[in-house]
Amino acid sequence: MLRVEDLSIQYGGIRAVRGISFTVEKGKITALIGNNGAGKSSTLKAISNLVTPAQGRIVFEGRDITGLRPEKIARDIGIIHIPEGRHVFPELTVRENLLISFSSRTVSKREFMSEMQAVFERFPVLEQRQKQSAGTLSGGEQQILAIARGVLQKPYLLILDEPSMGLAPLIVEEVFEIIREINRGGVTVFLVEQNAQMALSTADTGYVLESGEIILQGSAEALMEDPQVKKIYLGEE
Repeated sequence: MLRVEDLSIQYGGIRAVRGISFTVEKGKITALIGNNGAGKSSTLKAISNLVTPAQGRIVFEGRDITGLRPEKIARDIGIIHIPEGRHVFPELTVRENLLISFSSRTVSKREFMSEMQAVFERFPVLEQRQKQSAGTLSGGEQQILAIARGVLQKPYLLILDEPSMGLAPLIVEEVFEIIREINRGGVTVFLVEQNAQMALSTADTGYVLESGEIILQGSAEALMEDPQVKKIYLGEE
């Protein structure tokens, strides 16, 4: 579904990503893991064109989308990017945060409201808190809201940047189960995570990014058994 070719990203004199290439298979969950500062978020921002690559191509279902405006990538291509830090609108209610997704859709309001009701049924905590300001939600509830808002945009590819960041372990389990459920519903997922254990136990395929370069790749199961991944990213000897 997605092919990234020879991608490099530079900030001033610093090269954050160094000529990486990888693919995301349709219908699967692909994980990109690595330590803080490895270049993971920059890679996602390049796919969404929130940063301009110094070199390389991004191809989605055979179409070169390199340099396409971010709003067109989301609305016309169907790549929805949920950034690190959740980024809900704190002064708006939960319901209003979800209604924002309607502006990027071409469906009738009746159809959209039906979809939103389905989202409430999938995420009961959001229905319970729909009149509550998003800024008063817990971190886990805000992450669920951000994911639900992304789902309402009907993505073909859902990109998630550090969905477990700052969350308690039990909430992390809940968030990753939601990601699995979304994937089972037919949405392809590309996941960036520092929590390698959760990412690889959820994904089908994985890549390891270190200092802007992909150093390992393969099935998620194989990566979990790799001695280097075990030692550096899973904390096992």
